[in-house]
Amino acid sequence: MRLYAELPGRLARQVLGDALALAWLVATGFVAVTAYDLILALQAPARALVSAGESVRDAFDDAARIAGGVPLVGDDLAGALAGGSGAGGSLVESGREQAETVATVALGTGIGIALLGLAPVLLFWVPLRLRYARAAGSAVAVRDGHPDLLALRALAGRPVRQLLAVSPDPAGAWRAADDDALRGLAALELRALGLRSPAVPSPGRGVGVSR
Repeated sequence: MRLYAELPGRLARQVLGDALALAWLVATGFVAVTAYDLILALQAPARALVSAGESVRDAFDDAARIAGGVPLVGDDLAGALAGGSGAGGSLVESGREQAETVATVALGTGIGIALLGLAPVLLFWVPLRLRYARAAGSAVAVRDGHPDLLALRALAGRPVRQLLAVSPDPAGAWRAADDDALRGLAALELRALGLRSPAVPSPGRGVGVSR
């Protein structure tokens, strides 16, 4: 596999694209964390409710303990004050439930934003880059030894006008193993991938043909 092209133009576009994809991921992470923190800040009223409930509960508990020591009516007073302690406990429980709900919403929102931001990169950019890496890697592997394979790929995938610019009969030239046409077609396919043309064989040495 080859991740990057050899020709400057295609290489620059790939580097720029990768930089933009990385910047997108960083921005997505920043937005997700910011949203999480902003929503989590909404726990403040719930925490205040918990604090108030604890204060009320503790105050009534202390009053109930003191009232319990009063002769004759102490137990009745303590029982009456126990209701206030229970109300404080209810406030504490309600505040904690609200805080947990806010935390759940904050976490879900952060994860949702992160997934939405990752989706375009994972579904489109990464497969596109991997597809290029496989195609470029295989092209480089056969570039010098078997340009006829690259020529065949060019015949199958390049526009007709580009093929005719190499040879008036590109298919016939490929079947005849015309060295110049094979190198031209191979170079056409390599340029489409941003890769250098195949090396020109030394005199007396023909182009390798795999057929």
